[in-house]
Amino acid sequence: MERGLTGHYVDSIAGGVRCQAFIPDPLPPRPPLTLDGKLQGRINHAMLALGRLDAISTLLPDASLFLYSYVRKEAVMSSQIEGTQSSLSDLMLYEMEGMPGVPMDDVQEVSCYVNALTLGMQRIREGFPISHRLIMEGHTALMTSGRGINRGPGEFRSSQVWLGGHRPDEAVFVPPPPQSIADGWSALERFINDLPEATDPLIKAALTHVQFETIHPFLDGNGRLGRLLIPLILVEAGILHEPLLYLSVFFKKHRQTYYERLQQVRVTGDWEAWLLFFVDAVTDTANQAVATARRLNELREQDKARLGELGRQAGSAGLLVDAFFQQPIANIGHLCQRTGLTPATVGKLLTAMETKLDIVQELTGHKRNRIYAYRAYIDILNQDTP
Repeated sequence: MERGLTGHYVDSIAGGVRCQAFIPDPLPPRPPLTLDGKLQGRINHAMLALGRLDAISTLLPDASLFLYSYVRKEAVMSSQIEGTQSSLSDLMLYEMEGMPGVPMDDVQEVSCYVNALTLGMQRIREGFPISHRLIMEGHTALMTSGRGINRGPGEFRSSQVWLGGHRPDEAVFVPPPPQSIADGWSALERFINDLPEATDPLIKAALTHVQFETIHPFLDGNGRLGRLLIPLILVEAGILHEPLLYLSVFFKKHRQTYYERLQQVRVTGDWEAWLLFFVDAVTDTANQAVATARRLNELREQDKARLGELGRQAGSAGLLVDAFFQQPIANIGHLCQRTGLTPATVGKLLTAMETKLDIVQELTGHKRNRIYAYRAYIDILNQDTP
């Protein structure tokens, strides 16, 4: 449904150049959303997929084993959209104090995303609403190392920015001027917290994402924080118990359509077209996550069955497989901590698991401070990435 322009333009100046900045109308849309049979059917499919995703703990012995790596995969993909080159293995090597294969700033930015999501989840579980405080804390965590440290962590931007084009008067989109950001966020905060009226959580997540990207409140990190808000809203609403829905892979695969739908909302007011795209992203992503969990569960069972070839060492080797499921790139010290085994025992088991079974792979080529990867696990996580 095309409602026309969903805001108004004001004169602004960016980089000494006059331009027209866009200030969005508050949510919810006016006139209200039209949920025809097609859209409602796709929303229903998305909710069913979310239900299966939330039941993922029945597919894995411990959902946290999956959550650790899946959160990091999202951090990598969300940061890659912003231009970093870090991979999942780079991030896990960095966390093991190994040397990633990309510039350190790239992997630090990804690590900060993990920290921001962890902090957001902690605040929600402590009973805090999604508010100015939470968003500022999240942005601070997101921007406290790497290139972000000089980009105003935890502060609304104080300058006019523009998106696309080399000049603001030729930009694809110019977000609100800095003096309008506080009011825009305040209105969005009320909408997120069901004031003055409640909104279905899935629809709320979809609309909030567009509005946040349109307000573009920070100098940097808006895309990552806007994507991070989606699982936080669904967890706060009780749709998901763990933040397992990450749309960055889908958005990256369909990047051009994603940006077109955002701009279409602003210019024509077609929120329904955006919702169709968003709920399809949710359905596809949730189904992929469930399939990944199943594949990981099968891998664990297959590799544990193969451990019988190690004879009396099989039981201890099983502890290492469990530890690698918690963290698929690890050093001997970490594995000792996880399993209670001695360094000598862990070293012998890893050698056997690498040379006899080809389950793990040593990454450094060093004789000391060695780091091992559960390569098949990582390959499964990477299967649906572009």
